[in-house]
Amino acid sequence: MQRKRLICSAFTLATSLLLNGVYAQSLRPPAYPLVTHDPYFSVWSNTDKLTDSPTRHWTGKPQSLEGIIRVDGKAYQFLGAVPTTYEPILPTAELKPYTALYTTTKPGDGWEKPDFNAAGWTTAPGPFGDTPEAKTRWVNSDTMKEGIYVRREFTYDGKANPADLLLSLNHDDDVVIYLNGTKILDKTGYMNEYQNVPLSAEGQRALRTGKNVLAVHCVSPRGGSFIDVGIVNPIKSSAVATATQTAVTVSATQTDYTFTAGPVGLTVNFLSPLLLDELEVAARPVTYVTFNAKSSDGKPHSVQIFFSESATMATNTAGQTVVTKAGQTPGISYQTVGTQAQPLLGKTGDNVRIDWGYAYLAVPQPSVASRTASGPTTDLKQSFMDKGQLPAAANTTGSEPAQNVALATVLDLGNLTKPVARHLMLAYDDLYSVQYFKQNLRPWWNRDGKVTMSDLLRTAEKDYARLRQKCTTFDAKVRADAEQAGGKEYADLCVLAYRQAISAHKIVAGPKGNGKDAPVLFFSKENFSNGSIGTVDVTYPSAPLFLLYNNELAKGLLRFIFDYSESGRWKKDFPAHDVGTYPLANGQTYGEDMPVEEAGNMMILTAAAVQMDGKPDFAREHWSTLTKWVGFLKRDGFDPTNQLCTDDFAGHLARNANLSAKAIMGIACYGKMAQMMGDQKTADEHLALARDLARRWMQLDSDSDHYALTFDKTPGSWSQKYNIVWDKLLGLNVFPTEVAKKEIAFYLKHQNTYGLPLDSRKTYTKSDWIIWTATLAESDADFQALIKPIWKFANETPSRVPLTDWHETTDAKQVGFQARSVVGGYYIKLLQKRLMSASKK
Repeated sequence: MQRKRLICSAFTLATSLLLNGVYAQSLRPPAYPLVTHDPYFSVWSNTDKLTDSPTRHWTGKPQSLEGIIRVDGKAYQFLGAVPTTYEPILPTAELKPYTALYTTTKPGDGWEKPDFNAAGWTTAPGPFGDTPEAKTRWVNSDTMKEGIYVRREFTYDGKANPADLLLSLNHDDDVVIYLNGTKILDKTGYMNEYQNVPLSAEGQRALRTGKNVLAVHCVSPRGGSFIDVGIVNPIKSSAVATATQTAVTVSATQTDYTFTAGPVGLTVNFLSPLLLDELEVAARPVTYVTFNAKSSDGKPHSVQIFFSESATMATNTAGQTVVTKAGQTPGISYQTVGTQAQPLLGKTGDNVRIDWGYAYLAVPQPSVASRTASGPTTDLKQSFMDKGQLPAAANTTGSEPAQNVALATVLDLGNLTKPVARHLMLAYDDLYSVQYFKQNLRPWWNRDGKVTMSDLLRTAEKDYARLRQKCTTFDAKVRADAEQAGGKEYADLCVLAYRQAISAHKIVAGPKGNGKDAPVLFFSKENFSNGSIGTVDVTYPSAPLFLLYNNELAKGLLRFIFDYSESGRWKKDFPAHDVGTYPLANGQTYGEDMPVEEAGNMMILTAAAVQMDGKPDFAREHWSTLTKWVGFLKRDGFDPTNQLCTDDFAGHLARNANLSAKAIMGIACYGKMAQMMGDQKTADEHLALARDLARRWMQLDSDSDHYALTFDKTPGSWSQKYNIVWDKLLGLNVFPTEVAKKEIAFYLKHQNTYGLPLDSRKTYTKSDWIIWTATLAESDADFQALIKPIWKFANETPSRVPLTDWHETTDAKQVGFQARSVVGGYYIKLLQKRLMSASKK
């Protein structure tokens, strides 16, 4: 009884806060976070109505969650659109294994025609290329200039309408495709994922009932090599009536939707309890989904809720074969799904999803009124819509393509006369999360290897009421603190950034020590940049959120970079750019160093971490490495050579003034850390040097009413000098206040509709850097004047993806990147308030 009262209390509090406007927002998010834990377990809704599209992994691939409420026998969909499935006419490897004829020697004339004699060609499994997905190796080389030629025969039964068919392809690089000797596509460039395009009119005319031949020629004069082509028929399930969505609200850890379904009101809450002051909870890969239903007309109504999770939650592609299993643990029933192959830590790269480990759908069992099942998605749904139940024989341990399989539950709320709340849990056990210099590391929650997912689900269930209440209180505090620090628009942006920033990381236990003594490693994935793991110049903008809410995580972003240098694996006198490509942290894979960038970043962030600790222990532990890096900055940092900085997408720059400012900050930070360690002589030396370099910087870079992009002072050039913000945050007093004042006045005159451009070269921008730049402002009015265009961008962007940090200031469109951790940098204004308050005590 007491536990029921706690649950009702938590629900009442959350509902009261929502209805009374504590969480009120006018910002329309570009995408809505639903399940947010790490780079693999991350599901979003990219439409304002929850039923307007399938839910998706942050990369954009469908990972379908579906919800249907049945009221007095009538079904209403409230979660997810019915995802399209694809019947293969000629399958790609994304849907089904196949073999094909191929040659890398230029064939004779007519090779693309159906009656061509392909004797001498080789039969091998597709696709072809040099990526992990390729089944037959084909590489770009000087000896293979002709590329690859592929022939595939298939039978078309004539039942599908050719006008509905899609050409499914993934190619690197240029491709020409023929159907029965007719050219149907000639496409240059490359893709990094499968795409479906309408079968051309020529292709529709060339398609025959009976035997057909698809012939493909692909060349790869640069970079990687890959080719896979097929033909599919899109199959859409029959439509279901939709519940009417009446509201949606996003807070730091929760997303709430409200609906009406005939005479019943429904609230659906997605809670990922990323409470950074409780590391065990934050690292727990469990999201709660809570349903609150009530009669709107005061009359009793028979209500059941169906919820399903697609098996694609545990696969990289929709066609991978999966197996399901049912399980029980005291008080909880669950279903789980994973790939049959289980290629542990087998895929690296950017636009990929996990295909090892197991997804879970778990339901508390307060009565026999709930049960779980797995099986064909359409069978599960149809049984519910017809009978309000799952089919008795749905469970299966057989292997099926992921797109056809789901895990599901039905929650029977009975004859509803008063409000009823029920919940379920979505979880993921990745077994091992990261490979760290050839050693596989477990997730933090199971760092000693002794905790089972059943154990974790029981713990999470016991914590449910407490976490709902604590998260609701925390969410209100985040919004209130951010609004006090920077205004309402700033608060909206911070709230939107919170879960995204955290879930672009994975918390793992380091190899040193064991069990509870293991150090925290906090690995980022460079989402939709290049897929790197532990990128220093991604850590740098992300860090403010973690410095603010859990400094141990902030230090966890730095430990592996220190270890890389101190182990002797990285031998240069500046830090590495990264430690690999996610999830393999076996050494830098990025093709070019960023010497001044990464040395400055590591120096600044280490100083910030010890400042937050209030003691220099972390710096002292790595002092010899920091000393080596500051030596590099003193030698090569002030007037940088032609090199990349974190804004590498903008190209190389020599004599980069903002990069020089970072080097100066790094030298000053070394002095500050020396001071904290009691070495006043070293402190005085480096702080004096930094102040002298700042004066020289001003002389070299001053250009009338602002400071230039480079020391060359190209007429009219300028850039955001966001790196100087640490002078203010850490109280270094290196740059005179006139520098920031002059720059802010200049920036306010050069904003576009959707923000301040990054620099004078282009009109695009980085929203994280704008907020850092705005934090240089002395007045709240100036800060908010720079923030409001970013809010306008987030509210109006047509790019419906998890928040991009790289957008065009003229039309609000995404230029690149999405779902990255760097939006944690939005919290820098809050961090400034915290540090300034601490310094006054």
